[in-house]
Amino acid sequence: MKKDIHPKYYAHAKVTCSCGHTFTVGSTQKELHVEICSRCHPFYTGKQKLIDAAGRVERYKRMIKKGKMAAKTRKGKKVKRVKRAKKKGESKNKKRNK
Repeated sequence: MKKDIHPKYYAHAKVTCSCGHTFTVGSTQKELHVEICSRCHPFYTGKQKLIDAAGRVERYKRMIKKGKMAAKTRKGKKVKRVKRAKKKGESKNKKRNK
């Protein structure tokens, strides 16, 4: 290993949270300041906000249903392609007959 290229490692670096909680970790910095720790994070404290998954599922189902209804009213690609081919064929026949 080369000398003087690696940062100094502090085995007992002090971490201070904005809530006031302190603990030690290993780091290349002597002191660390963090905004959220395990004592104040909503996931760990149990004060997390639950997302209404059922409402999201219902919304998704409505969206899919609306898409299926729109698909029924639209003409498919195959129908459009056949219609264009017929028009194209008719226009070619008109040109030949002239």
